[in-house]
Amino acid sequence: MGHSRQAYYKSRHRERERQQQACQVVSMVTALRVRQPKLGTRKLHHVLRQPLREAGIKAGRDALFDILRSARMLVRPRRAYHKTTDSHHRFRRHPNLLKAGQGQVVATGPEQVWVAGITYLPTAQRCAYLSLVTDAYSRKIVGYHVAENLQTEGVRRALEMALRSRRSSQPLVHHSDRGIQYCSTYYQRLHARHGIRCSMTDGYDCYQNALAERVNGILKGELLLHRPADLAQARLMVRQSVQIYNTERPHLSLQCKTPDEVHRVLSP
Repeated sequence: MGHSRQAYYKSRHRERERQQQACQVVSMVTALRVRQPKLGTRKLHHVLRQPLREAGIKAGRDALFDILRSARMLVRPRRAYHKTTDSHHRFRRHPNLLKAGQGQVVATGPEQVWVAGITYLPTAQRCAYLSLVTDAYSRKIVGYHVAENLQTEGVRRALEMALRSRRSSQPLVHHSDRGIQYCSTYYQRLHARHGIRCSMTDGYDCYQNALAERVNGILKGELLLHRPADLAQARLMVRQSVQIYNTERPHLSLQCKTPDEVHRVLSP
């Protein structure tokens, strides 16, 4: 065959080592995915860098992809759509302050721009609705509320949670779509009371509120994978998922830091 006995057994030994290391990597990934079932391979590579080094395993990003592909553990994205925005109403619409052009507002630190959005959350009984407020700079979810309907009360309670934890007195912009909940007089009075500038998308264009849509997708596509039995269980699951998202899940856009790490650098 053109190979010596020694070379043959060395190759067999190397192959056994690779298989053993692959099993170790799969075990590490399985343990991490208990809390973050849809954590992607690039983020896994960042999180596992130190544990792999301590275990004496050399596995780059491509090698990790190969191992997870062989184990059928690569994450496949799921897409769904459910309309939660009614932009046909009598209330005033505000201009888009985040749109590219003269006068565009760009966040240079935490607590300068918040983006808000609503997404549906199916339960075994009926649909619930999750309202989120996310910091545009740190990607941290600073306020949230799960309601049984699409009334303004849900978005109000999410914003009030965000305001209670706010540590800065610098000017703040609130960006959302043009849904009736955000345009309502009830919600706009809360803006006026706290000196918040209002920004809205131009019509129903989800790309103009992309960050809010992205955070909705992360929570539902990676963390809220099981259908809650009722509203109470939905609220518990959302609280746990937000905690994991804020403090454990690394973001590629934040150089693989967590939103909480980035948010803590806030200077009042």
